[in-house]
Amino acid sequence: MNPEVKPAESTNDASPVEEVKVQVNNETIASFSTDSETNEQWRRIGERVSAFLSDLPDYIGEFFSEYKRPLITIGLVLAAIVSVKLLLAILDSINDIPLLAPTFELIGLGYSAWFVYRYLWQASNRKELVASFNTFKDRVLGATGVDL
Repeated sequence: MNPEVKPAESTNDASPVEEVKVQVNNETIASFSTDSETNEQWRRIGERVSAFLSDLPDYIGEFFSEYKRPLITIGLVLAAIVSVKLLLAILDSINDIPLLAPTFELIGLGYSAWFVYRYLWQASNRKELVASFNTFKDRVLGATGVDL
């Protein structure tokens, strides 16, 4: 392309106007894609997308069969996080109810006082608590008491 700039003659304007001439090469125009080539490209793209979508269930099945355990673990961790957030939200909403939080605090103080009086106040009751705890530990860990 060789643009030639020529000043144009103007009768009304005081400033000169430039005229640009562009030479067009016919070989450049012929090198652009035609409609049939464009349609062929779209057809090939459509075939590739169609092939991928037809194989997609196989890809997903292979992915889940290969990564079954990690996906279950991730799902359980996410479910645990959601459960904890939900529990904290419920407890926070209960705590915002007037007179309910102090009532729960009084119940907790009363239970703690009863536990101290029942199990920790006298030596014989402490022995009973230790025996009860050891029985529970043996049921959970086994009668042999395996050290971890």
